[in-house]
This record gives sequence, C-alpha cells and structure tokens, in this order.
Amino acid sequence: RHFCVGCLIYCERKPFPLKSIEVELEVRDHVATVVSTLTYENKEDKPVEAVFVFPLPGDAAVCHFSAKIGQTQIVAEVKEKQQAREEYDDALSSGQQAFLLEESEQSPDIFTLSVGSLPPGESASIRLEYVTELAVQADDGLRFCLPAVLNPRYQPQGASVQVTSVPASLVPYSLSFSARVSSPRPVSKVESNCSLDPLQHLNTDVFCELQVKLAAGHKFDRDVELLIYYKDAHQPTAVVEAGQTTAKTGTLMGDPVVMLSLYPEFPQSVMSSVASCGEFVFLLDRSGSMDCPTDDSMQEATRICSARDTLLLLLKSLPMGCYFNIYSFGDTYEHIFPKSVEYCEKTLEEAVKKVEEMAADLGGTEILESLKHIYSQPCIPNQPRQLFVFTDGEVFNTKEVINLVKKNSGSHRCFSFGIGEGASSALINGLAKEGGGHAQFITGTDRMQPKVMQSLRFALQPAVEDISVTWDLPKGVSVTVLSPPITAVFQGQRSLLYAQLTGQVGASEGSVMVKYKMAGKLRLYLLLAPFRLTVHRLGARTLIRSLEMEEKDDEAPQDEGVKERVVELSVQSGVSSSYTAFIVVNKGNGEPIEGPLVRRNIPTSSECIFPGTNEKRKPVQFNGGASPTIKKPPRDPLLQLVSLQKASGYWLLDPALAAALGKTSKEVDKTKPPAVNQEMWATVLALIWLYSFKMDAKEEWELLAMKAVSWLRAQNAPCVAECVEAGKALLGCEVQKDFLGL
Repeated sequence: RHFCVGCLIYCERKPFPLKSIEVELEVRDHVATVVSTLTYENKEDKPVEAVFVFPLPGDAAVCHFSAKIGQTQIVAEVKEKQQAREEYDDALSSGQQAFLLEESEQSPDIFTLSVGSLPPGESASIRLEYVTELAVQADDGLRFCLPAVLNPRYQPQGASVQVTSVPASLVPYSLSFSARVSSPRPVSKVESNCSLDPLQHLNTDVFCELQVKLAAGHKFDRDVELLIYYKDAHQPTAVVEAGQTTAKTGTLMGDPVVMLSLYPEFPQSVMSSVASCGEFVFLLDRSGSMDCPTDDSMQEATRICSARDTLLLLLKSLPMGCYFNIYSFGDTYEHIFPKSVEYCEKTLEEAVKKVEEMAADLGGTEILESLKHIYSQPCIPNQPRQLFVFTDGEVFNTKEVINLVKKNSGSHRCFSFGIGEGASSALINGLAKEGGGHAQFITGTDRMQPKVMQSLRFALQPAVEDISVTWDLPKGVSVTVLSPPITAVFQGQRSLLYAQLTGQVGASEGSVMVKYKMAGKLRLYLLLAPFRLTVHRLGARTLIRSLEMEEKDDEAPQDEGVKERVVELSVQSGVSSSYTAFIVVNKGNGEPIEGPLVRRNIPTSSECIFPGTNEKRKPVQFNGGASPTIKKPPRDPLLQLVSLQKASGYWLLDPALAAALGKTSKEVDKTKPPAVNQEMWATVLALIWLYSFKMDAKEEWELLAMKAVSWLRAQNAPCVAECVEAGKALLGCEVQKDFLGL
C-alpha cells in the first residue's frame, strides 16, 4: 500500500531508520532547556541516508548537536552553511558517516536533520539541545510547546523545502517526554493537553521542584503542551550570568550577560478603562486547511467556523466612534470595504452578513500580499491602527512576512492568533513581537473567543508611554543592549531584555531601572541576581534574529558585513542561524562504507492532510465533484444573543431575542414595565441573562456588556431598578442591579 503524502511517496512496507525520540525538558522559572535524543537503526541490507524535516519552537536557540555511534560520541561544530553542506557531501561520497543539522532560511521553526551513510544493521543516537523562553498565556500560565505536528505548509512559487507528512496513526517512531520544573517561586499547578503520569514533588529548602512524564502511547495527533502556573507571577526578575572562562573577554560569550524580565500588573482603575477610538483591521485565513476540525473530538466545529464566531464577538465589542475593516486571504485576498469605515449600525450589519458567508475556499496561504495592501492604506488621524491576524500559520516565507510587519511597526500594533496543532510559532510570535502586540495559540479543545477577547482588551488599554531603560553600573563597566528596544508593555505580557556587560564586573553590584507612564502612573523596577550559561545563548539568539531581519530588509542598504557577523556570532556562541549549520563527520577506522546509498525521508505527523498535495487547498471533492454536505452545529445561545445586539449597545425587543432568552414573545411583552421603552427592556433582559447564565464566559461578552451599560446610562431613565426586578422575575434568577454595572 502506498500513500501520496506531500510531493513524496510513503511506502508502508519500508522500514524507517528513525525508531524513537526521547525528550527531556528542564524549566527554570520562565526559561526552558530541551534535550532530544533521536535513535536511528538501519534494518535494510544497504547503507541509508535518513532525512528528517521537523518543527521546533520559532524562538528556540539550538546550542548543541552530537552523534553517538557505538561507544564514540562526536560533538558537532557550527560552520557556515554552504561549507557544512560541502563537508557533508564530501564525507558521504568518500564512504564516511556524517550528520548535518540545518535551520530553514525561510522559517526559523523548521529544521532538517540528515543522517548519512548508516551501514546495514548499525544504529546511531543524535542528541539535540535548545533553550527557549516560555510564553505567557492570558491566564498567567507559562506555555511550553513541543511541536509534534508539522503540517504541510503552503509554498509560494520558488520555495525549496519539502516536508514528508503522514497521519498520526502512521508515524513510524515513538516519543517519550519528561519535564522537571524548578523555581524559587511556588508552583500552583501544571496542566497539559496530553495524558500525564502523576506529578512528583521534589521540593528543596530553596527551590520548588517537581517532575512530570508524558503517559505512554502518545499518538502524534497533537503538539505536547505544558502549562505551568507560578504564584507571585508578576514579580520582576533580573539574571546576571557570568561569561565562559574559555571565551575571550570582550566577546558575547566571554562577558557577563543580563536577562531582564518584566511582567507588570496594572492597577484595576487603569484596566477598567477602555479606549473609544482606533482603526481595527481583521485579517482572516481562508485557505483550505481552515476547514480542518479545531479538535478531533468535535469534527463539526472547524477552524473557519470558530473564526467566524470570534469575528462576530469582536465586531459587537468594538466601541462606537472607531473605524474597522475585514480582510481575508488565500491564493488571493478580499476585503469587505475598499477602506476602513466608521463603526455604526449600517456598516456593522453589512460586515456581519459578509462574515457569516465566509468559507475556507481561497486555496493557498499567500498572506504577504494582503499585508502589503493593508499597509498601503493611509492611517486615519487620531485612530491608532490595530491589526488582528487569524491563521493556522502554515507558510514557508515566514521571515519575509515578519520583516514586512517590522517595517510598518511604527504605524500599528499587530495581534496574532495561531489556530490548530502545527501552527508556526515563528510566524505567530514573530508577527506579535515585531508588531508590538500579543500572540495567542488556540489548540485542542481551547475556545478561541476568550483568548481573542483578551487581546482586544490589550488593544483597548490606555497606551504605555515614555518607556525608558536606565542602567546604574559600577565605574568601568559598560552595557551593550542585545535586544530591540521595548516599544509596548501590556497587562499579561512578558517583556524580555538582554544586555552584555563589558569591563571589570567582578563581584560588584548594579541596577537597572525601567520607567513608563500609564494614565499618569509611574512604575519602577530595581533588579539584580546571579545565574548560568543559558542566558548567553538566549541573548545570542536574540541578536542573531535581529541581524537576520536587518539583512533581509529589501529596502534597507545592504551591508555585506551583516551576514558575516551572523556567521561569526553563531560559530562563537554555538547557536544556530539561517546562515550556519551543525556538522559532524565520523572518520571512524578509515574504512569506507560499502554499497549504494539509499535515501529515506522520515515522515512527521500532520494534523490535517489533503491527499495528493503538500499545498493547502480546498477539501477533497467526492461524489463526482460535489462537496460533501457538512451539517452545521446548532448556534451557541450566547452567540445567538450577541448576534442580535446593535452597534451602539442596545437590543431590540423582538421574537429572536425572546427565543435567545428561552421565552416566548408573549411572555416578554406581557412582563415589560409600562414606563419602560422596548429597547431598554430588551437590553436589561439581555444583561440579566448574561450575568445569570453565562458568567463562565464573562471574558467573551464583558466588553459588549460594558457598551450596553453605557447605552442604558445615556438614556437617563428613572425606572432601571423596577426594570431589573421585573427581568429577574421573568428569567427566574437573582442578580443585583449594582452587579450589572447599573
């Protein structure tokens, strides 16, 4: 039996050389070190070359690569990519063993591992190590994701990387995963989207430590996600890590490096106020893979359905007086309005109607052209532009897309949402980082709506202004900041800053102060502490990424020295880049390996595969070209109620509202207090229903409820209390007038 997967043929009877992957995770506070061991065994009667294309977190700093053949351990060197490839090819052509690890030039979250000339009957173990920062979620959890799923990515004309993917049930290797978490702060809980063995607590006097393992039998149908919750999560920290004693003083690896972590918590008085202006641009992926289910247990709920429902919530929650537009993209792009329009009842109704008709029917994933068109539109005075991007993140020109966002970062903020397993962390995190916004991932049974509404609240937060970083260091010590400047600070978002200290540091003390103004408030952080080599690698990775973006800027003057500096920094720090590769050559006993070399492409799991193509296209046609009828799930009662709200915040008293409340029109009309108009009665009923029956989803409707309360207050009606009492009696619930915000 053969399966057509990507552009390659996977034959079920062929033995694949990769047998197992063992992953060990060590989390210290908000930094993770990941060690992966890949075991290969050649059961064929001829030498094989095994090529494995696989995902890693987009912001990972790969810092170690080694091979163990028999009892011999060989550590790889980092070399300029073309030189490393030539050494690999030369070794194979002369009958030697060689191992090559390369980062994709288009997307930093895709790596290719080539294991060359594995003789018949022999085995080899590959050890791969990387460090990464853990992203903060909306509920203060730190998210670690081990990408086990690599979806076939849409490749624009001219892209070169091929990915071999198979359904989860056909992945020919096993995965084991264990994690150890240690922090000076207590850990309140650990959660995962996968089955875990019971937690083991290893607490010491100084650190809170615990260990957890992935339960046996992981099916490769999802990424392995771990959520870690600390107490005192908003405490700022600074780590000073001594330089390597073997490295030259004055170099990045030889000098101390500082990692500054800010995770501020703003006063409630600031968080409760929202902006009443802005230009909100929504960009929705309508490529074929958006028709995949959001979760295997809910086949009817597709990504595009969830995105449509989320757009409805967003549209209803926008403030009066703002501007908005909606774009969608695939092979081409579309927009609802020629340019952003003022938010009012007429434009809202037109947008909602168009959104309800949107389907995953635009082919591939050409996000670049739609972004270019958005940025070509002039900004509206006094209406800050906020861009919301929804995508399953399966593109190969990731760096080109992120670079475009970076070039336009001065004119907007970008909020990004990765939908489904296998969404590119490099794309989703890169869009938000370079756009000064916030990134969210929606996987498994996650509801998209609360995460997106969290980001809308970020977009409506009062602006943080006058951000400055001041260093107070001993005499003779200077600082070189490795990170781009901090341009945005949000409630619920971590900001990281890396810096190199040069001079006679010794055991002296210093401090760094970050100031910013928010609604007239001034916050101050004074920090210092000691640590180990991880920070240098993360600092090197940050600087490498910045230089790579600078080198790929088409409009900036090309500096021939930028690429050379990236290569030099990568080799010096031992951290991967798009211009370097890890190379191992095993010269062994000098005897060449006999026999013709056979190439084997190791498949990775894909969550959503359309047979016969590695491009994302419309779902496969059945029954002579007719698409299968997909039964639409019944509409959620909350979304039904939300869909009836008007732009300024009120509801109409009509049969649709009565049905959403679970009542008849006669019951609703009969109980209306005589002195109350229909719109006011309908709006109070809607608020009572939300606060009585949907408190578990308050994050999703809170902003539109605030808009409804503002509308009610503007009516200056004297009979609100009577209205609330009558509504409680009708709906059979108890809720206080003050609790409603009235």
